Amino acid sequence: MRISTRGRYSLEALVYLALLPEGAFASTRAISENTGISDGYLEQLFIPLRKAGIVRGIRGAQGGYLPGREAKAITVGDVLRAVEGSLEPVACLSSNTCPAEAKCITRHTWDQLYHEITDCVDSIAIADLVEAYGKLDEESYSI
Repeated sequence: MRISTRGRYSLEALVYLALLPEGAFASTRAISENTGISDGYLEQLFIPLRKAGIVRGIRGAQGGYLPGREAKAITVGDVLRAVEGSLEPVACLSSNTCPAEAKCITRHTWDQLYHEITDCVDSIAIADLVEAYGKLDEESYSI
């Protein structure tokens, strides 16, 4: 499984928004200037993130975006599923009509891998990434 720029940039934009003071919001232009992600690409990313309730939009000339929920209530898994789709490593896991399911010698492996992936990404909240970002100045730390 490979996480695309959609997933990586969405997480980066969410961390940026979560770092803002309570109730503050930012335009895609401001996010772009501070993260290096293009303004147009951010607009595209925020469409599925808004639909999923992960971000909220403030309309108007001075509008922008803010997290749709508290940072501790948004997981990496929520974000990735919103912009990447299913996290299943193979398509046959989502199909309950696989004709080879009973004889498939690898299905258990893919199912186990899927559960490990989801357990991992669902255990990391945006608040955890914000906390890790705060430690960047203290030590050499990578998110």
